[in-house]
Amino acid sequence: MNDAPPLSGIKVVDLTRYLAGPFATQLLGDYGAEIIKVEPPDGARGHLSTLEGKDDYFFLSANRSKKSITLSIKHPDGRGVLNRLIDSADVLIDNFRPGVIDAMGFGYEAVSARNPRIICCSISGFGSSGPMRDNAGFDQIAQGMSGLMSVTGTRESGPTRLGIAICDLLAGIFSAQGILLALEARHRTGRGQRVETSLLESIVSVLSWSAGIFFQTGKSPEPQGNHHPLSSPHGTFRAADRPLNIAVGNETMWRSFVKIIDRPEMAQDERFKSLALRLKNRAALTEEIEGVLSAHNADHWIEQFNRAGIPSGSILTIEEMFAHPQIAAREMLLKMPHPALGDFLTTGLAAKLSATPGRVTRPPILGEHTDEVLAAHGYSADEIARLRENGVIK
Repeated sequence: MNDAPPLSGIKVVDLTRYLAGPFATQLLGDYGAEIIKVEPPDGARGHLSTLEGKDDYFFLSANRSKKSITLSIKHPDGRGVLNRLIDSADVLIDNFRPGVIDAMGFGYEAVSARNPRIICCSISGFGSSGPMRDNAGFDQIAQGMSGLMSVTGTRESGPTRLGIAICDLLAGIFSAQGILLALEARHRTGRGQRVETSLLESIVSVLSWSAGIFFQTGKSPEPQGNHHPLSSPHGTFRAADRPLNIAVGNETMWRSFVKIIDRPEMAQDERFKSLALRLKNRAALTEEIEGVLSAHNADHWIEQFNRAGIPSGSILTIEEMFAHPQIAAREMLLKMPHPALGDFLTTGLAAKLSATPGRVTRPPILGEHTDEVLAAHGYSADEIARLRENGVIK
């Protein structure tokens, strides 16, 4: 087995902040890319810090597997340092508003003139063209604009935000994917290119059947709460002790399902004889099912359904999920020492490669690798000391 992670030898200069950009570079760093995170010397690491003197969960959740250097890119000497980093880099990534990176002198045209092989990735709220080009983009704004909130929640609740920053995270995933595609293209062309995505585009591209319903009917789908809009029974149902999820995905499963709950006559009920009828009469079907499920605890039903090949599962809290043996079996909770926090807990890698697996390292202390990185780029100890004396680095 080759122990080297798949992106070993790829150098990324990371100018990102908040979540979408840092999540993209974390993904690349987890699989071996050298991520040089460029941070301002004032030490501002985010906008949600609640732990005085320590990096909080917002920063820690998206900045592992990186090196940190401090650098004032407003200072002429700082821009000189950044140019030297870029000259030998494979990737430069930012998530400023469109046009900002160009105004700073580090847009694709400028840096590719110095380094034709470089890939420049930019993430924004709404993209570099269109009437919303210059608008600031945050996750909830994109969730609302994308149509996602309109199909999330219930008719009673109205539009509902998804419980995670899904637009930020998907923009990070698509940015990492775009960078990998550009690296693959560079093998053939020898040149880099510009990669761009936005929070809005990332969600619109995964609307899947919600968009399909509109394409087919010409009408926007309504929110279905915890029930699948195209399948029934397929959703959340209450047992004696707590809710559980059940997904009856086809007619074979439906016939098996009614036998398990000891209601075989439901298969012949005129209200439930077809998928279309079960969707139309979902409320009555749910009431019938929950009346039966109330006889036993959720674990009883989950075991029965899964034994028959009908997908079913618990609805866990985050704490319960991390304590589950399946999470341990798939190494989705990692723990490592951290000089400021003691134990650092983080999530595992979703994509597992058999021959060249990724390697997770703890998030860096602010400026932890400044001297190391500058020395690797040809700066002498005296030059580093001078940069520090002039406030270019910390």
